[in-house]
Amino acid sequence: MLVVFAGLPGCGKTTIARALAARIAAVYLRIDTIEQAVRDAGLVNDDLGAAGYIVAYAVAAENLAGGRSVVADCVNPLAITRLSWRDVARQAGADIFDIEVVCSDEAEHRRRVETRVQDIKGLALPTWQQVMERQYEAWTTPHFVVDTALLGIEEGIDSVARYLKS
Repeated sequence: MLVVFAGLPGCGKTTIARALAARIAAVYLRIDTIEQAVRDAGLVNDDLGAAGYIVAYAVAAENLAGGRSVVADCVNPLAITRLSWRDVARQAGADIFDIEVVCSDEAEHRRRVETRVQDIKGLALPTWQQVMERQYEAWTTPHFVVDTALLGIEEGIDSVARYLKS
């Protein structure tokens, strides 16, 4: 199966996605890690465009073809990126689960963004203003929503695990 986590920076998606991947023994792919590795290699400057996603699609497809489940961790802000993940799953004959992580409490979301600790060397974390200005299209396809303002991390992980079993 392919589990694709989406949401704005600071909402809690990486924490939940990473823990879920460990729980279900899935391959964990984080777009931020891929993009920073491409920057570190000196192949591009700051604007990577779709490069990180395209690399992640290929790595996910290869792992799905090998019979492994994949958890993808990305902002996934556009309908085209969401459809591309669906194409990866379809071509691999895998089930796909779209998970959107949100934080409905704006003050809490802002606090998280502003106090976030960097865990990828060299990656510049976005400011609250950048998070708010980021393009993020409304969903038009079915997906499961986890609101981290209402659920703790463990509850969020458990709710996603239950959803995957349903």
